Amino acid sequence: MIRIKVVQLTYAYYQNGNKNMDNAEKELVFSLSKAYDLYNTLLALIVAITKEARRHVEIAEQRARREGTAMPSQKFSYNKFAIQLEENKQLNEFIGNQKQVWENDVEFVRKLYSQIEQSQIFQEYMASDDDSYEADRELWRKLYKALIQDNDEIAALLEEKSLYWNDDKEIVDTFVIKTIKRFDPKNGKNQELLPEYKDIEDKDFARKLFRSTILNADQYQRFMSDASRNWDFSRLAYMDVVIMQIALAEMLTFPNIPISVTINEYVELAKVYSTPKSGAYINGMLDSIARHLVRTGRLMKSIDQIRPKRPEFIQDDEPNAEQ
Repeated sequence: MIRIKVVQLTYAYYQNGNKNMDNAEKELVFSLSKAYDLYNTLLALIVAITKEARRHVEIAEQRARREGTAMPSQKFSYNKFAIQLEENKQLNEFIGNQKQVWENDVEFVRKLYSQIEQSQIFQEYMASDDDSYEADRELWRKLYKALIQDNDEIAALLEEKSLYWNDDKEIVDTFVIKTIKRFDPKNGKNQELLPEYKDIEDKDFARKLFRSTILNADQYQRFMSDASRNWDFSRLAYMDVVIMQIALAEMLTFPNIPISVTINEYVELAKVYSTPKSGAYINGMLDSIARHLVRTGRLMKSIDQIRPKRPEFIQDDEPNAEQ
C-alpha cells in the first residue's frame, strides 16, 4: 500500500502547479490513514450484515412461535467467524471512534444481505452439515470475493463517503481477504488485525521514499535518460517515468531492500497504473540501470540481488510512448 500511495502522490505532486513538499507529505500520510479507515470499514460491513441477518432471524422466530412452525436456522446469523469479528477489540475501538460506520446505510446493508441469501454460496452453506469454524470463515471469504469485492454499488457508496476510497478499494479488498484467512478462533476477541504500519520504520519509509523521489528527481532522470540513450526519452509514458524514479529512490535510499524486490514491486505497479507494455519496459530499464549503478559503485548492493534471468534489454526497440 505504501508504494502505491507514493506513486499516486508523486504523480499528483508533478501535476499540481503549486508544488509544496510539506503539504504533499502531509497528504501522503493522510491518504494512508484513510486507506486504513477503509480497511476497518469493510470489516465492519461483515458485522453489519451479520446483525441484519440476526434481525431477520428474530422476526422469523416470533412468527414461528405465533404460528407454531419450525424455528429458523441461526447458522448464518451466528456464524462463528462473524461473531469473533464482531467482538474484535481493535475493530470495536475503530467503530467506537467513528460517528457512524454503516448505521446510515441500513437500506444498502439490507439489500446486500438479501443478495447474499439468494446466492448459491449461501444456499450451499446453509444446506451443509459442516458447522466448523473453518467452514464459517470460508463462507465469508467466498461471500466477500463474490459479492463485495467487485460490487459497483459498494464502490459508489464508499466514494460518497470519501474520495480517497475509490482508488483504494481494490488493494484494500486484498487486505480484508487476507485478514479473513488469518483469523484463528484461539485468539478470540484479541485477534490482531493488519496494522496500519508494521512499525515506526515502516511509517518513516513512506516519507523518506517520497522525499528522496522528489529531491533527487534530476539525478534519477539522468540515469533513465542514459539507459534509454537510443530512444527519445521525452516519449516515455509519464507514469513510467514517475514509477522508475520512485524505484531508483528506493534502490539508492534503502540499503536493506534487495534490488530484485524493488524491481518486482514497481514492475507490478506499472502493470496497474501505466500502459500494457509498461511492465516489461520498466523491468528492462531498472535492471539495466541497477547493474550499471552497482558496477560503478554508486549502488552499494550485491549484483546477486538482481534477478539472474532477466529479459534482454533491447536498446533499439521503440519505447513505451505516452498514450
